Amino acid sequence: MQLDIWLLLGATLVLSAIVAVRLSHRAGLPTLLAYMGLGLFIGVGGPLHIQFDDVELAETLGLAALVLILAEGGLTTNWRHVKPSVPAAFSVATIGTLLSIVIVALPAIWLIGLDWRTAFLLSAALAPTDAAAVFSVLRRLPLPSRVTGLLEAESGFNDAPVVIIVIALATSEGVPDLLELSGMLVYELTLGVLMGIAIGWLGAQALRRVALPASGLYPIAVLSMTVGAYGATTLMHASGFMAVYVCGLVLGNARLPHRPATRGFAEGVGWLAQIGLFVMLGLLAAPGELPAQIFPALIIGSILLFVARPLSVLVSTLGFRIPWGERLFISWAGLRGAVPIVLATIPMVEELPGSDRNFAIIFNIVVVFTILQAPTLPLVARLCRLERDDETRELDVEAAPLEELHADLLEVGIPPDSRLAGVEIFELRLPAGASITLVVRNGSSFVPEPTTRLQACDTLLVVTTEEVREAAERRLRAVSRRGKLAGWFGETGT
Repeated sequence: MQLDIWLLLGATLVLSAIVAVRLSHRAGLPTLLAYMGLGLFIGVGGPLHIQFDDVELAETLGLAALVLILAEGGLTTNWRHVKPSVPAAFSVATIGTLLSIVIVALPAIWLIGLDWRTAFLLSAALAPTDAAAVFSVLRRLPLPSRVTGLLEAESGFNDAPVVIIVIALATSEGVPDLLELSGMLVYELTLGVLMGIAIGWLGAQALRRVALPASGLYPIAVLSMTVGAYGATTLMHASGFMAVYVCGLVLGNARLPHRPATRGFAEGVGWLAQIGLFVMLGLLAAPGELPAQIFPALIIGSILLFVARPLSVLVSTLGFRIPWGERLFISWAGLRGAVPIVLATIPMVEELPGSDRNFAIIFNIVVVFTILQAPTLPLVARLCRLERDDETRELDVEAAPLEELHADLLEVGIPPDSRLAGVEIFELRLPAGASITLVVRNGSSFVPEPTTRLQACDTLLVVTTEEVREAAERRLRAVSRRGKLAGWFGETGT
């Protein structure tokens, strides 16, 4: 096929996927269903009859897409919202994942006649929640930040241990040594976290001190660092998936130049990775083989949703002060997506018996139970009496370094619900070395006086020295949340 036809087909698919995003958003469904539907439509069973059966290539491209999706998840996650939930999320992502694997595998052996290796590969592939599905659905629901924070952190953390387990099961000749597997998990996850923190911190320090010649280079540099964290950590035989998420989390919450633009770029790359991944998985699926595995999929999916997920969440959150309503919602919101299907390709590459059947079962479970779970999340949230925290919208700060002047230029957008509205500039009490030099209001700009009163939707240009930049940002964020008396409430900003 000629290049122009491939480009036309690719552009048409991407535009169709973008339209599908809008439609699925209205229906409350993750976009993965529309993307996989596109893959099935253009595949061997559709009008275009495009054949794609290279499992090894699918595994490689799938893992690469997951790296980009996890990087986007880390870069766009607000650490202030996630931080209180990290211990519980890590417990659910590790202890809860291991419990879920065992709880699903044993009935799979007894009820649908799988051998032990195939059953545990099936249950391990189904154990992780999907970052793309969780982010696309939960970030538009009015939920408390501690709930969304736990679910987002869990979906970012739980890919790493499951990949280790699936590879160990798929490549070992017999039953893996549990002590050796446990040691491998501890080593790979710990080193993955440390590498992610180290590379993210070093990258943030470098980007804050070097003025690049074009603003568009900053997002590329940040994303390259997160992907580099995966590669460097994997070369050390540790968890690259853990490293890329943690590195993204560190970089996404650092005071970097052009941070909003970086997040926007990461979101765009993440969407493109999702589109390519899900369309590819739809192409890889054989429509004629899927109906035969619907009944086993319903059995295993029901055990996963109604038994394994609630029990694993309950046990792994013991000791954490999480209300029962939140535990129930977290159990129901464990959405599956591309990760289980990608993991199902690993045994197929190893040509293990039963791997094709596992792929069909997992594909059916993802489709059927996503349709069941995702649209009901708002109803379940209401039944669990979950209401969003009364929080002011996060202040949008764009920064650009002025390297020769040893200063930074901050562009601050005032949200409609910010308490900065109505505050006079002298009441901000910015630290010495920081000054508001320009106000843009209704398309016009002017140099403000100390008594100029700020308004909602104003854009402020703030020049600050490197030494007081963080203090100036903290003060602006504090006033945005608590008003000009933020200091009296002990609010210093974060």
